[in-house]
Amino acid sequence: MKLILLGAPGAGKGTQAELLSRQLGIPTISTGNILREAIRNQTPTGLKAKALMDAGQLVPDEVILGIVAERLSREDCQNGYILDGAVRTIGQAEALENMGIHMDAVVSIEVDDAVIEARMTGRRVCPKCGASYHIVANPPKTADICDVCGEGLVIRKDDAPETVRQRLSVYHEQTEALKGFYEKLGKLKLVEGNQPIEDANRDILAALGVQA
Repeated sequence: MKLILLGAPGAGKGTQAELLSRQLGIPTISTGNILREAIRNQTPTGLKAKALMDAGQLVPDEVILGIVAERLSREDCQNGYILDGAVRTIGQAEALENMGIHMDAVVSIEVDDAVIEARMTGRRVCPKCGASYHIVANPPKTADICDVCGEGLVIRKDDAPETVRQRLSVYHEQTEALKGFYEKLGKLKLVEGNQPIEDANRDILAALGVQA
């Protein structure tokens, strides 16, 4: 299955992508993680992306699409994949279609802005492996320590309140229109995101027609 997860920053895309990856047996392709790796390595692309991400802006289409195309060509993507945050504008979606990269389904996780602002203040991420947690909804087994690799968890700069509001504004202006784009293609599924993780996951699987 080739799947895109849509939703505002903090809607729960990363958490659901991890669950779906295990349940469906396909990899999650998160451009956020790929970009953060480039930032850690201080590559030219990483440095350019960091300035934009710190300001709550989108990374240019050509950078995103180059990263995505390279990743999807790897062997582990032959049976399908989940794109998390990889398609953020109509231009990117059209470019993927033109490249012959067609999705089976697009799930939009719906959460109100006020809920997202409150939610993101509790988010913690692993700077080493990219795993994401929440101090209330999805806490690590040991406080502030990554379950996967044991690294200390951090609060990302782009989770700061002023940056969150800017990112939400950008989402509504540039990314939300993707719902209409994929609805016309008959691929859009809407799922309520303001509910327990397990319930949202169940609803996503049901929308995809997958037996839980």
